[in-house]
Amino acid sequence: MLDKLVEKVKLSILGISYNQTKSGAYALILSEESGKRRIPIIIGGSEAQAIAIHLEGLKPPRPLTHDLFVSFSEAFNIKVQEIYIYKMVDGVFYSEILFDDGKNRIRVDARTSDAVALAIRFNAPIFIEKKIVDKAGLEIEVQEEEISIDGPSEDKAYEADVKISSLSEEELKIALKESIADENYELAGVLKAELERRKKE
Repeated sequence: MLDKLVEKVKLSILGISYNQTKSGAYALILSEESGKRRIPIIIGGSEAQAIAIHLEGLKPPRPLTHDLFVSFSEAFNIKVQEIYIYKMVDGVFYSEILFDDGKNRIRVDARTSDAVALAIRFNAPIFIEKKIVDKAGLEIEVQEEEISIDGPSEDKAYEADVKISSLSEEELKIALKESIADENYELAGVLKAELERRKKE
């Protein structure tokens, strides 16, 4: 796919948002680096966590699948050069990962969520075919606080937010450590975000 002469657009990861219309699903929101259009991609909860924990700078006690893949790749001197989203059919995005071991460059088909999870770990650029952006891109203003790994904004979620805001900084740090140990990365992300918010005050 990468050999074709196509116009590509570079993307950045804007964040992850809970999908209110589909239970257990999240929206990975990608953004044009030199434009205002956003590309929302529906992904599962485990893939959302794999991306979110790295974005949040969290370190799980045991390596997750994508972290294990990074260790494997580094051991054999394999690098991810770029991610390319080359097709969209019925709302499903198709991606390729370009690998390089210093001698060969190999393209491997992958789910977009897995490709992005690897891209952020390898610090690799993400590209998309321009015609997909023209078709699926949304020109919307997204507030930073809207992008999170929080659950649905219902009464229970609101109660959890209130409880978290009432914790001391030391209690937040202890809860963060425990949530990572329990591999509850959604909660860990929320706790870390609260700690970061307090640092800015």
